[in-house]
Amino acid sequence: MVSNRCKIAVKEELKKLGLHFILVDLGEVEIMESLSPDRRDLVKTALFDAGFELMDDKRAVLIERIKNTIIEMVHHTDGLIKTNFSVFLSEKLNHDYTYLANLFSEVQGTTIEQFIISHKIERIKELIIYGEENITEIAWRMNYSSVAHLSNQFKKATGLSPSHFKQLKDKRRSPIEDIGSLIVENNNGVKK
Repeated sequence: MVSNRCKIAVKEELKKLGLHFILVDLGEVEIMESLSPDRRDLVKTALFDAGFELMDDKRAVLIERIKNTIIEMVHHTDGLIKTNFSVFLSEKLNHDYTYLANLFSEVQGTTIEQFIISHKIERIKELIIYGEENITEIAWRMNYSSVAHLSNQFKKATGLSPSHFKQLKDKRRSPIEDIGSLIVENNNGVKK
């Protein structure tokens, strides 16, 4: 789950099944009832039909929690990002950052840092498109040490400077759930 709409959809599916939930948050659900294996399969099928996946593997659940924590912090925090991500993730998920980073890299094939950068770049695109803040304000909001640091990282990720991106008529943004996914090119050079 990566948005409030996702949470609403999951709540609706649980209600249809007559389940009472304590918590429906980004990437996790806590229900009051104990589930028999058959009932668990019904939940799994209902969620799957709604476009979600019920995860049983503890490592996969932790990876999703890492992703959702990053997404929440980068995309859904209105205030300034003024904390170190490694400290924030460790405290929020109650795990040593080295363990989280190694697990994430092993399972995802990319680093937590690269995943964060990908999401920060997408958020910067959004802020540029809105046009309510200048690049200096965006750099400060997104916790970059300088405008030059933001510009260099932005250009490395997009091939464009922030000012050139701002001038584009066709501003391409990616859905949050697609950011940080591995892009595979087939033999014809077509990205999938």
